[in-house]
Amino acid sequence: MTTHEHARESGQLLHLVFGGELISLTGAEFKDPKAIDVVGIYPNYAAAHAAWRARAQKTVDNAMVRYFIVHLHRFLDPT
Repeated sequence: MTTHEHARESGQLLHLVFGGELISLTGAEFKDPKAIDVVGIYPNYAAAHAAWRARAQKTVDNAMVRYFIVHLHRFLDPT
C-alpha cells in the first residue's frame, strides 16, 4: 500500500492553505514571497476550504490578494 493509499483510507489527506499579494491578476507570482501568509495545514479538504474561505473573505477588498489550497497528500507519494 502506498503512502497516498494509506492516507486516503485513514481520511488524513493533508492540505496547505496560503496566500498573499500577487504581481498580476492573471498569474500566481507573489509580489513579496517573504510576506506570504501561511494559514495552516489541515487534515482534509473540508477543513482547508473553510480556512481558505475565512481568510479570503478578510481580503475581499484587495483584488491583488489571493489564497490557495495545495493538496499536500499528493506530494507525499507522487506515484
